[in-house]
Amino acid sequence: MINTVEKLNDRIASCTQCLNDKISGADSKRHIVLCGGTGCLSNNSAEIRERFEQVLAEKGLTDRATVNQVGCFGFCSQGPFVKIYPEDTLYRLVKIEDVEEIVKSDIEGGVVVERLLYEEPSTGEKVSKQDDINFYKKQRRVALHGCGVINPENIEEALGMGAFQGLRRALTMTQQEVIDEVLASGLRGRGGAGFPSGRKWQFALNSKSDEKYVVCNGDEGDPGAFMDRSILEGNPLAVIEGMMIAGYAIGAKNGYFYVRAEYPIAVKRLRIAIQQAKDLGLLGEHILGTDFSFDCHLRLGAGAFVCGEETALLNSIEGKRGMPRPRPPFPAVKGLWGQPTIINNVETLACVPTILRDGAEKFASVGTEKSKGTKVFALGGKVNNVGLVEVPMGTTLRELIYDIGGGIPNGKKFKAIQTGGPSGGCLTEEYLDEPIDFDNLVAKGSMMGSGGAIVMDEDNCMVDVAKFYMEFICDESCGKCSPCRIGTKRMLEILTRITEGRGTMEDLDALEELSRTVKANSLCALGQTAANPINSTLAHFRDEYIAHIVDKKCPAHVCKSLMEYWIDPEKCIGCGMCHRGCPVDCIHKTDYVAPGHKMTSLKIDASQCVKCGSCISVCRFGAIEKR
Repeated sequence: MINTVEKLNDRIASCTQCLNDKISGADSKRHIVLCGGTGCLSNNSAEIRERFEQVLAEKGLTDRATVNQVGCFGFCSQGPFVKIYPEDTLYRLVKIEDVEEIVKSDIEGGVVVERLLYEEPSTGEKVSKQDDINFYKKQRRVALHGCGVINPENIEEALGMGAFQGLRRALTMTQQEVIDEVLASGLRGRGGAGFPSGRKWQFALNSKSDEKYVVCNGDEGDPGAFMDRSILEGNPLAVIEGMMIAGYAIGAKNGYFYVRAEYPIAVKRLRIAIQQAKDLGLLGEHILGTDFSFDCHLRLGAGAFVCGEETALLNSIEGKRGMPRPRPPFPAVKGLWGQPTIINNVETLACVPTILRDGAEKFASVGTEKSKGTKVFALGGKVNNVGLVEVPMGTTLRELIYDIGGGIPNGKKFKAIQTGGPSGGCLTEEYLDEPIDFDNLVAKGSMMGSGGAIVMDEDNCMVDVAKFYMEFICDESCGKCSPCRIGTKRMLEILTRITEGRGTMEDLDALEELSRTVKANSLCALGQTAANPINSTLAHFRDEYIAHIVDKKCPAHVCKSLMEYWIDPEKCIGCGMCHRGCPVDCIHKTDYVAPGHKMTSLKIDASQCVKCGSCISVCRFGAIEKR
């Protein structure tokens, strides 16, 4: 049991030494670690780990090498990853059949397996170390501290990476001093709104009550977002420690994690971390011999996007239907079960231990004047390097997309990046050199949101993008207030008409009017921001809306009702592959024979075509086009 500060210091020193010995090779062993994030696990990372254990046992190498799992490496498009200490060799796209070669060549022979190293596309150079890969060079891990280094199911490794050092310092300070430290750091909520975390804590401290609560919002639901999930999977104890510091600061004895049930790995590791902390006496009564007592509880969400809104989340924890409450009163005054409650998302709480451990000044030295620290983004869409990235506030969109993301695949032209998910907006090429921070993105018509960043290229239809997000909002609206329940449905109907070629110019005016109405009258942020994707696409891509309405054409060839497949008779050799693959038999021969060809070309009957695309996929001559 760690029930005094002295015992914690001794355990931290011991664990730090063990972890350093592993990384540096001072223990005279080789250590194989595999990414244990959801993405890599879905690509057989667990099976690869088992195969490593099996091969090492067969070769009698278990005394020379160990196998372990760690959190997400972040570079998801190159996973599964295997890293070998102490050389820090990083292998990517590893398959089960590669294990024997890695063991024989690297573990036994000390020779790096070159073919499994990452290759920089710009230079063709093989890179063996993680920090030398361009994807990582401009990143700085604060919220992701420990992810990809420690086993998230081993509290000893977490202690070796600095766990509970922030809490140890906090317990030597007064509650107000802890809040002042968070205020001085400039930490703002990473859940979307960017409200100063210290101010929220101050409101809760000033609220007088015998019972107070801390709630961790782990219900991220934006399409393509996986920031909170990866933090909980990679270093859950950092979030637990952040919650405990927040609890001490406001006078709370209980904290609740609200995590969606679709995150089974995060939930499992969070449960393990809570139990391990309890077993060591770091959760419970009189922590480290002080008067501070705190316990953590876990509640699973059913996956409703609206439960990411803090008052709907509170209702869900209480066993009620997840619907927002009118505000004020705000949760810091009247929250969970009517008691003062602070709600921070996973990433926000993960930053708190660093602030208390290293000091507010160090945290505030990174970022911009009004947006301090770093931000985690789930970078996805039409970008070469898909993955989880953490960059200093003030990093430009160009750096995010091109330096870290590696640019657009297949030489396509960048079109837009959607930040903030369904609540955000798209930013075009003219904004690529804009710094990323809370206020600047809002000023440009988008928002930071929780950190989703979806890149789009010339093949994306922006009307279809707006329709996609509106479909999502309609599905996720709780229906409590009529502006959101009815208004979003009407906007979706208009967008559907436009994408089907039945829209009119009056529909654009109706969209703009509905956007204003829904924003002004909706009860919660889901409805208030629902029209943001429509407004931003109308502002930057109004010509695409007009093309759909006036020309009855989709410039990006995405909207099926406005698209037709056509066979170029000059390129078609009449091989018949498209005819044989057509599920509705709408491709027929013509009388035309192209110069230099022996067979007649083919033609698509547009009235029968279902636009499935099978003909394009089988044509080897590029003779079939969308138009």
